[in-house]
Amino acid sequence: MQPAPNAVNKTLTRLLHTVAAIAVVATLAPAPAEAAGRKAVVKKQRVSKTVVATKRRPVIAAVARPSFGQLAGLHGTQDQLDLRSSVALVIDQDTREVLLSKNDQAVLPIASLTKLMTGLIVSEAKLPMDEVITITQDDVDTEKGSSSRLRVGTTLTRAEALHLALMSSENRAAHALGRTYPGGLQAFVALMNAKAQTLGMKDTQYVEPTGLSSRNQSSAHDLAMLVNTAYQDPQLREYSTSPSYQVAVGKRTLQYNNTNRLVKHPEWEIGLQKTGYISEAGQCLVMQARVAGRKLIMVFLDSAGKLSRIADAERVRRWVETNAPAATPAAAAVRQVNG
Repeated sequence: MQPAPNAVNKTLTRLLHTVAAIAVVATLAPAPAEAAGRKAVVKKQRVSKTVVATKRRPVIAAVARPSFGQLAGLHGTQDQLDLRSSVALVIDQDTREVLLSKNDQAVLPIASLTKLMTGLIVSEAKLPMDEVITITQDDVDTEKGSSSRLRVGTTLTRAEALHLALMSSENRAAHALGRTYPGGLQAFVALMNAKAQTLGMKDTQYVEPTGLSSRNQSSAHDLAMLVNTAYQDPQLREYSTSPSYQVAVGKRTLQYNNTNRLVKHPEWEIGLQKTGYISEAGQCLVMQARVAGRKLIMVFLDSAGKLSRIADAERVRRWVETNAPAATPAAAAVRQVNG
């Protein structure tokens, strides 16, 4: 039995309406690529919100800035010990023989090696070492934003401040030593530069007593002169090489350790040392040490890697013990770096 013509027409009409509706929906719906794009936009917006939220945090992970030595291409200089420091100098303290030299005339930021000169000025002034000085807001680092356990209002003796500055590279202690010097900070920095000139440190300049400023600069040869002079001071020798030190701050007792792990090493006999680091300077280290019966002055500047300056010192010690050379010709190109 065949369906009635009207029923067939109604069925066809419904089918046509359904097809038309599907076509309209397909036209209005976004294409797969467009939909993916919208999802990407939404995702991007969410990521942007996350980035903004991250920026509000007090600690921001920043990409490490290249050092002045890296910018000058000093790390491309080869040497026989494959040192990670772009600048190195090893001198026999008694004979002045140069045992190892690498970019030794380059003038670079010296970071907390600055504190050796700070200590020398304070020690030679013969100021009362038991005099109490107070950490103030002026001693807070505005250059790099570094932290310190010496809170504003903390009181300690000049001797304690000097000890912490040389052994643990305490920036507020070093700044307070300069600020409380007779005549104030400006007079203290002027004395630092005058002393450098007196010692023949022609490539050296200081603008503050901590080393946080990259404008504190010197060369390896100049720093060797400073180490040789500072070594003559028993107080600087003792304070810079003590493995640890405790200082009473109010009701608290703070434990500080030496920034140079080699002072505890049984194979090292270190008479004076100082470490330093800011991004512009890289990892730095100067030492006076007895190796294979010789009193040596070692200078390592702009070393790449947290432990590389220590590793470089170890390489030099083993090399001297094995070869005990009389002298080594100066290594490759010397470059001047200003900044």
